[in-house]
Amino acid sequence: MSNNIYISVLIPAKNEAANLPPLLHEIRAALDGEAYEIIVVDDGSTDNTLEKLRTLKSSGFDQLRILHQARSLGQSTSIYHAALAAHGHWLVTLDGDGQNDPADIPSMIALVRGSEGDANGIKLVAGHRVNRRDTASKRWASRFANGLRSRMLKDATPDTGCGLKLIERAAFLRLPYFDHMHRYIPALIQRNKGRMLVHPVNHRHRQAGTSKYGNLDRALVGILDLLGVWWLIRRTRFDAIPQEVDV
Repeated sequence: MSNNIYISVLIPAKNEAANLPPLLHEIRAALDGEAYEIIVVDDGSTDNTLEKLRTLKSSGFDQLRILHQARSLGQSTSIYHAALAAHGHWLVTLDGDGQNDPADIPSMIALVRGSEGDANGIKLVAGHRVNRRDTASKRWASRFANGLRSRMLKDATPDTGCGLKLIERAAFLRLPYFDHMHRYIPALIQRNKGRMLVHPVNHRHRQAGTSKYGNLDRALVGILDLLGVWWLIRRTRFDAIPQEVDV
């Protein structure tokens, strides 16, 4: 079965017991007809997230796979662990709070279908939330972070914080891993000379609970990460590719 998987949906989730069941059913409806799997990473939840996931799995949700982290390791580490375990050619990342709309996934897949493994093909489709449904403080923090990142990295990405992305798995696993790396996936893909597209996506109100990731304190800590990514880009020498010579 694993050899036939085309899409792996990766969801980091911390204390999202109320939001995950409806989100997973929406994903299943959106990907009807696709060869896919869903990997939810329970990131050290202290509510009944893991119990809800087990109930869904045992009820016949065959596409669902569950990874459990005994303590919270954050979004980037959760996504990285899920990517390592994934079987699909393409990875779809989205948040566990239900604010990303699974109905956008098929149109993103249509942009890259059949191009996996093509050195000149699209490696990333980055979602752009055109109708943000967050609090004013979160939108302000996002604008600040996006503006600073854009000026320093010149990554041509209006909304790098959008959780909904489609990435070639092989290209993702070539990226350097570090905590908070998920915020810099567009810049890191471009660092490796990968092509990307920006795709407008829907954004929805959170239906239950409160945000566990992406607050202003994380944005401020991210300044150090931003400097690190800026350094990585400046020290990269992928401007020329060696060609094999036949005798």
